[in-house]
Amino acid sequence: MKTPSAAPVLCLGEALIDVISRAGQATEEHVGGSPLNVACGLAQLGHPTLMASWWGADKRGKMIADHLNAAGVRIVDGSDQAAQTPIADAQIDINGQATYHFDLDWQVPELPAMADIAHLHIGSFGATLEPGAEAVLAAAKEMAITGTLSYDPNARPSIMGDPEKVRERVEVLIGLADLVKASDEDVAWLYGPDTPLEEVLRRWLELGAGMVVITRGPWGAYAKVAGDRDMLVVDPLNIEVADTVGAGDSFMAGLISGLLDAGLLGSAQAKTRLRQATLADVRKALHRGVITSGLTVSRAGAYAPDRACIEQVQTANPQL
Repeated sequence: MKTPSAAPVLCLGEALIDVISRAGQATEEHVGGSPLNVACGLAQLGHPTLMASWWGADKRGKMIADHLNAAGVRIVDGSDQAAQTPIADAQIDINGQATYHFDLDWQVPELPAMADIAHLHIGSFGATLEPGAEAVLAAAKEMAITGTLSYDPNARPSIMGDPEKVRERVEVLIGLADLVKASDEDVAWLYGPDTPLEEVLRRWLELGAGMVVITRGPWGAYAKVAGDRDMLVVDPLNIEVADTVGAGDSFMAGLISGLLDAGLLGSAQAKTRLRQATLADVRKALHRGVITSGLTVSRAGAYAPDRACIEQVQTANPQL
């Protein structure tokens, strides 16, 4: 594996407390939030990473700060200025699937200059929920010029509202992004359950994305790049699932990490290289995403594996 670049990745979006309820078990509280999970995943994989978010200077906020510090993520000043730390009530069913309800306010602290950032990752409701969404869009527009951008719509219907109203902003961000990752559930919410995933892959590339991946849970993922006419089907790891919390975020962290190491994200020049890349050029990065996601679902909670864990899996299965 290549040594990660010195310029940091900035993850911009929600950081919160998941209040997790499972039938017959005591309620638990864990640090969560999709962009936060991606930040921790990237830091664990050795990439200098910053987190910009909006939580309170309270007990739960300290949990978030401690969690990020432990993962090696640096916190953007002002991220703890919310009136109170947001929470997500996560109901886990017997299959390990999570359903969320939220109590939060979303704003954006003053951000570092995008020229000092190698890559910006945005996602989930932080990219569409006002008043913070306008600041996210402004950062995305700036980063689309100076570096690279990844985006995960990560639909949360209970807080994002009507997909008819949200879709326009989602597609604007897709058009700015170099890498887009979504789940089949995100696509079904945005476009309806009967919309073919292959059609969405093509549409998002036509909007301007350089690479699009749609994850399909236990059925793996579809991937397509602007520079290759074909679509790649990526199989998942064969692993026993503890729960799916953070699975998509872990996949995204592994994928971004692999593309950074391949020189396909992280600079204006990398932006051009990604749009010229073939599926063969991104295959290793996709496999890293599969491994990180598989290791995450093998444990309860949003576990973020490090490079040593990935290398163990690759040693056991050289095809990865």
